[in-house]
Amino acid sequence: MSTHNEKSINRRDFLKVGGMSTAAVTLGATGLLSFGTAQQVLAKPRNSKPSFSGYGPLVKDPNGILNLPRGFKYQMISNEGDKLSNGARIPANFDGMASFPGKHHSTILVRNHELGENSNLPVEGKNPYRKDVCGGTTALIVGPNNKVLDEYVTSSGTIRNCAGGGTPWGTWLTCEETLEFGHGYVFEVDPHDPENKLSKTPIKEMGAFSHEACDVDPSTGIVYLTEDQWGQSFFYRYIPNDPQPKPGALQKGGRLQAAAIEENPNADIDGFNPGQTFGLVWKDVDPEKANLDADAKGCLKFFRLEGSYFKGGAFWFSDTGAGEKGLGQIYRYIPATNTLELFYEGSSASNMQSPDNICITPWGDLWFVEDGDGQDRIMGITPEGGAYEFGKNVLNGSELAGPCFSTDGNTFFVNIQNPGITFAITGPFARRNSGRQRHMAHANPPQQLAPKMSDKLMAFAEREGMSQLEAAAFHRHGMPII
Repeated sequence: MSTHNEKSINRRDFLKVGGMSTAAVTLGATGLLSFGTAQQVLAKPRNSKPSFSGYGPLVKDPNGILNLPRGFKYQMISNEGDKLSNGARIPANFDGMASFPGKHHSTILVRNHELGENSNLPVEGKNPYRKDVCGGTTALIVGPNNKVLDEYVTSSGTIRNCAGGGTPWGTWLTCEETLEFGHGYVFEVDPHDPENKLSKTPIKEMGAFSHEACDVDPSTGIVYLTEDQWGQSFFYRYIPNDPQPKPGALQKGGRLQAAAIEENPNADIDGFNPGQTFGLVWKDVDPEKANLDADAKGCLKFFRLEGSYFKGGAFWFSDTGAGEKGLGQIYRYIPATNTLELFYEGSSASNMQSPDNICITPWGDLWFVEDGDGQDRIMGITPEGGAYEFGKNVLNGSELAGPCFSTDGNTFFVNIQNPGITFAITGPFARRNSGRQRHMAHANPPQQLAPKMSDKLMAFAEREGMSQLEAAAFHRHGMPII
């Protein structure tokens, strides 16, 4: 995930956006900005079957910050430069985030700060991993009314904490997106025990590389990870020696592997034999030189991987600048079948531009936020094939990040990176539907976003017993099948 310092605005400029006064911003941060009455929109997607397909057109925000559908409202619950509970200033560059259940129906948010060695608003912890660097994580305890009850540092002394992933046991894996010596690791952060020894102990077996995001398969304890390195990113998994779902288990060592494809590089489509298939394989790599080792072993190269999310038996991840038009792609990996699929890719900037962080909603849609040029959006994809906008950042050109829902599904949280703002969004969200979440893990993509398939490629997929999305993934990565 990149930062856009050249496009960022300072706090004084932020207060001037859209003619807003300091009083107006204070009201927005403590009150609600509503966009009318609740109205869910049901539409007919490409299969002509009635199904949920978004919340309708966006309504212009009179304060010029975040457009949302009618019936939804936001609160700005945290702003960079304001005060933490201990009186220190809230650090800058809000990024990846996850939510966990708290006491008395509260929500615990753990939030990354993508900062390097210099910042006017650093993460100032008492027990840093390394001194003189500015990154780290904070936590917010958010009450049922979305009022922040506590806000504090949970880890510090790290660099470019970009994304990460929440664990099933209630901790946050914060990932360093850097190749600087002594950094480039994953750290486990416990919001109930901030700045403990765990938070400053790198999980070295999980690799030293330009990390982006990760998530845990709750059925196996395996952690899947993405890498953000321009032009040469790899898809990894970490198999822990101790799969127990508890803090500290991941630090007991494990195997780091990168995804590769079994292939016959001399084959062409006319030379395939009936029953011949390609399979995804995992190759052990040296964690201290993971990228170089994965490259030397011929592992699967992506353009620049970003956000990830595990839900319904599938691991989702985005490749932000890939695809024929460079607008991005989203992949789906299903561990149970060891199947990698190219789910969809951007064919025009209107439906996708630089997908970044991902989440699966409580009712089963896939949502992604953008980190592209212009006004970035929150986009939704339904299992039935519908695509829709849910939100648009009209404040400036800074990226959206950290999408996640409260555990009760009633509040959606998301960040703007610069100036750092955390939003709590409420409204007539659809009801929780775990069956639909699983359905999303096996659904076909919307026709307008699906990868383009030639007749030969479709015939190959049929002959080899693959899904068309699996064949598209292999083709995209240079398999000699057509």
